[in-house]
Amino acid sequence: MGEKTFKSLSSENGTTYITDEVVAITAGLAAIEVEGVASMSGGMVEGIAQRLGRKNLARGIKVDISDEECTIDVYIIIKYGVNIPEVCKKIRKNTKTAVEDTVGMKVTAVNIHVQGLSIGEEGEDKAAADEAAEA
Repeated sequence: MGEKTFKSLSSENGTTYITDEVVAITAGLAAIEVEGVASMSGGMVEGIAQRLGRKNLARGIKVDISDEECTIDVYIIIKYGVNIPEVCKKIRKNTKTAVEDTVGMKVTAVNIHVQGLSIGEEGEDKAAADEAAEA
């Protein structure tokens, strides 16, 4: 992420700036708590970082900030057997609410990219996610 910032509060005592990474972490935590989401999908670069032991709480989230609003892209692996449109609707609502309430930034859109399916076992989940990242 390119360290864009959003000015959320100015007063005579100073200004508060919030980076796009804080927005991304907030969105990611909100998305992953929705029932039906198996994991976030970060692609090959984030997969390499994870293998090296670096934990990225903003994994699977892309934030585009302009002025005092943002667009969020959420990349997920979804559990097999769930109603995908319903899960996406819940992710969209949860993510928008979390960012607007926590950060104070207007969310204009939450775009959801279903990158793969989780079919049960941990090894199978990883294989489905790896195949999605390579595609």
